[in-house]
Amino acid sequence: MSTLEDTVVAQPHQRVAENPVVAIVGATGAVGVELLHCLESRGFPLSRLKLLASPRSAGRTMRFKDQELTVEALDDNSFQDVDIALFSAGSGISKRFAAAAVKAGAVVVDNSSAFRMDAEVPLVVPEVNGAALAGHRGIVANPNCVAAIATVALAPLQNRHRIRRLHAATYQAASGAGAAAMEELRLSTAAALRGEAFEPKVLPHPYAFNLFSHNAEMDPHTGYNGEELKVVAETRRIMGLPELPIGITCIRVPVLRAHAMALTVEFEEKVTPDQVRAAFEGAPGVKLVDDRERNYFPMPSDASGQDDVLVGRIRADLGDPSGHSVALFVVGDQLLKGAALNAVQIAEALLRR
Repeated sequence: MSTLEDTVVAQPHQRVAENPVVAIVGATGAVGVELLHCLESRGFPLSRLKLLASPRSAGRTMRFKDQELTVEALDDNSFQDVDIALFSAGSGISKRFAAAAVKAGAVVVDNSSAFRMDAEVPLVVPEVNGAALAGHRGIVANPNCVAAIATVALAPLQNRHRIRRLHAATYQAASGAGAAAMEELRLSTAAALRGEAFEPKVLPHPYAFNLFSHNAEMDPHTGYNGEELKVVAETRRIMGLPELPIGITCIRVPVLRAHAMALTVEFEEKVTPDQVRAAFEGAPGVKLVDDRERNYFPMPSDASGQDDVLVGRIRADLGDPSGHSVALFVVGDQLLKGAALNAVQIAEALLRR
């Protein structure tokens, strides 16, 4: 049964106003703050902005352009006159309040996992499958951060050379676990440098100078965690390749923001590294960083704060002598292209429609 059956009417949603009223749900969280910055930096043509969060955050002020906006407590009546509601407060909040937003006339762009695999909800990365927005029924899902970043890099390759198989190893930053995890990384690193003990509270293992399997729930039968299974399912859906074989290992690393991933892409035909580089030239949302002479390739320190996904370290896969496989390294800002920026780009695409 669709999760939308009790949420929206069974016809395409109405057009979005040219100068919409926008609400951010979860405005005080790490992604909420980035949503605020993206709307301002990209000059999004909104007429009014509402900031919504839990009752404990109500009354706080946040700056937008030259205004100080007061955060309001989220409730069922928060969406009157709202045209676009950008949700980034977790799947429980999305499931609880998305219906109220849609019934009030808003289009929901949801950053949680609540609707990503619902067949009636488009799961969108605008550079990859923006056409999927057509006929949405009031909710558009923003993908998992790894899936969003990876598909920006994979789409130009699929457009020229059919992908037969994908293997990925991810190196995921603290930002993926929220502002509290980022702060735990800062505090635990400072403690480690002082030689002091630090008891982790947000993540299950020591974070400073350490890395560990992604902290999503583990499936004891398959040995894969929830993050890995999300990335597989969502990458297939965004790319329109429901049977694509994907092998994946997701690791949490002590980096504040920007996820990295080593991808090995196997194609139906023989493909050279030069052909892969050519596919990235001019590709939307991609910046090629592939300087072998200086040993300079994509890094989280460079990707942090950048809209583009950095792609490089492009080379033939020595494990495939047939010449069908190419390895590359991809890095993208988890809070931007992996979350807030992609949501704002979806909102921009809704306006263009």
